[in-house]
Amino acid sequence: MLDKKILEKAFSTMATAKAMATLYEDNFKIVSKYVHATSRGHEAIQIAMAMQLLPQDYAFPYYRDDAMMLGIGMQPYDLMLQLMAKKDDPFSGGRTYYCHPSLKDADKPKIPHQSSATGMQAIPATGAAMGFWYKENIGIQDTNQENPLVVCSLGDASVTEGEIAEALQMAALKQLPILYLVQDNGWDISANAAETRAQNAFEYAKGFHGIEAISIDGANFTESYLAVQKVVKTIREERRPFLVHAKVPLLNHHTSGVRMEWYRDDLEEAQSRDPYPVLIKQMLKAGITQQEIDHQLAVALATVQKDFDKAQLAEDPTPEDLFTHDFAPTPITEEVGERNPEREDKVVMVDCALFAVEELMKKHQECLLYGQDVGGRLGGVFREAATLAQKFGDDRVFNTPIQEAFIVGSTVGMSAVGLKPIVEVQFADYIWPGLNQLFTEVSRSCYLSNGKWPVSMILRVPIGAYGSGGPYHSSSVESVLTNIRGIKIAYPSNGADLKGLLKAAYYDPNPVVILEHKGLYWSKVKGTDAARVNEPSEDYILPFGKANIVQEIWEQETDETITVITYGMGVHWALNASVTIKNQVEIIDLRTLYPLDEETIFKSVKKAKKCLVVTEEPTNNSFARSLAGLIQEKCFKYLDAPVMVIGSENMPAIPLNSTLEFTMIPNVDKVKAKMEELLNY
Repeated sequence: MLDKKILEKAFSTMATAKAMATLYEDNFKIVSKYVHATSRGHEAIQIAMAMQLLPQDYAFPYYRDDAMMLGIGMQPYDLMLQLMAKKDDPFSGGRTYYCHPSLKDADKPKIPHQSSATGMQAIPATGAAMGFWYKENIGIQDTNQENPLVVCSLGDASVTEGEIAEALQMAALKQLPILYLVQDNGWDISANAAETRAQNAFEYAKGFHGIEAISIDGANFTESYLAVQKVVKTIREERRPFLVHAKVPLLNHHTSGVRMEWYRDDLEEAQSRDPYPVLIKQMLKAGITQQEIDHQLAVALATVQKDFDKAQLAEDPTPEDLFTHDFAPTPITEEVGERNPEREDKVVMVDCALFAVEELMKKHQECLLYGQDVGGRLGGVFREAATLAQKFGDDRVFNTPIQEAFIVGSTVGMSAVGLKPIVEVQFADYIWPGLNQLFTEVSRSCYLSNGKWPVSMILRVPIGAYGSGGPYHSSSVESVLTNIRGIKIAYPSNGADLKGLLKAAYYDPNPVVILEHKGLYWSKVKGTDAARVNEPSEDYILPFGKANIVQEIWEQETDETITVITYGMGVHWALNASVTIKNQVEIIDLRTLYPLDEETIFKSVKKAKKCLVVTEEPTNNSFARSLAGLIQEKCFKYLDAPVMVIGSENMPAIPLNSTLEFTMIPNVDKVKAKMEELLNY
């Protein structure tokens, strides 16, 4: 039997959660302006979990966990501010749904932002646990008396998501200190478990060797508390993963917009498993009087009503509030260090990046590198991580499974616990499984947490066509990435820019994607010698959003002139194509696609009066076409010709055959012909 104080605290929280759910139903017209869900039926396991958590722990609740939030010390008023999307909503400032918490209070567990996308929090949560694993393995000291752990809360229906498998695989492989709390109420939305699941989460977890799983009655507070207490103690001491499968009833609507009476046929049975009367029986058995119980209930009801009345009067966000916290401020605003020191030999682009990462890892214990095949045995398929594992150890430079979603999404948790991960997707063609995490978790974390949880990470992506790579090793993807708001994107054309931008990305508190053209890595492609450089100094840093005028012209009164706006391989095509007409062609290397140096672009276009945008991507619906539209809009009255774009042919993929590949993508001759067409317009 549990101590009376534990039972009383649990009941106070449960009564509050129940009172909130009832009040929301009674005031449906007021609270249904925005979608919300409640924890009715799930309260016992949520409160049992919350009562075990310490301020050094990291929690990843999901959208039905309001009882858990009350259990860690949040007040009804706090949750109601989010319910009504108020300015002072402590989680998001009115930007995201009810019970989508993000919290960084000193006296409570830390809660990074997570999205509404079902189950997607499992990868960031596992990344946080991997962060603890990393810090403990390399000796970054933790001053807490008890080891921290991570709790990832999931619904059983979400466990069918493929990304859950990636998270469980890594937790088992690395033996991470994480508890997956799976609340199984037997329903997705209107689809039940029999329709959608071959097994429950407890049975599923048995396939992951190294994850211990238990199944409990999550509607029984005493059973839940004792089970969770034992699991938490084991994780703190033994540093290994657990899954707790808690069977619970769903006693309220899926959400306020999807009513249970529309489709549920088990409401009577579910009501018979209500955790509320079960807890009251346990309290009476422990010697707590009915009068004491009634008093606690009255206090809860009064508190909830008072907070609800107060929340309705709270201030809404202003229009100006829309424009805050899209990015955290970066300290890198100026170019510093020596870009072109005297060297005995020039260095290829891939080595500039390698040396930059090595310098960062020497200086910062928080810096680590992981991805597919980057470990000591190979050092990356492009040798971009060669020797790093040997120099820094297998805990700092390590291979992952073939899991693009995990590679990308784990950086959310890694960053949250104070690390700076540099991760790789092996080819741009394989970034697609990682886009869910990049879009839903990484890019929106700063904005939707109201600035509390920017994700500080670097994602390196080898990109572009090079030497008959074929349809799955040659793609360009920048147009998709530039449509993801909340990330910064670099696309350098030479080793000096790559090194300087890598350094800037490391010190930037925001997520950065660096697109690295495979054809420039070693300058083996004819006409790309300019990608080789005298390696910049160790302190060289190049800020984002600063384009480079790689070929400058004076304004001409008689000769026709053009500006070429390009990046990556396009810079080299433009340089070689303009060899005989250098005085007529200004070339702007964007260096970063976001932020975009509009000032340099517009100034050059206004001077030259004609503009050509060069890209390797197919042009339809592309970043380049969008840029051309922007230039046309902002510089229209200065133009002597329409802004033109040249890129690859608009075909579904780059063929393997070298003749077909050559026909597909731009080259020097094609770019030169387009320049001449524009000059003669």
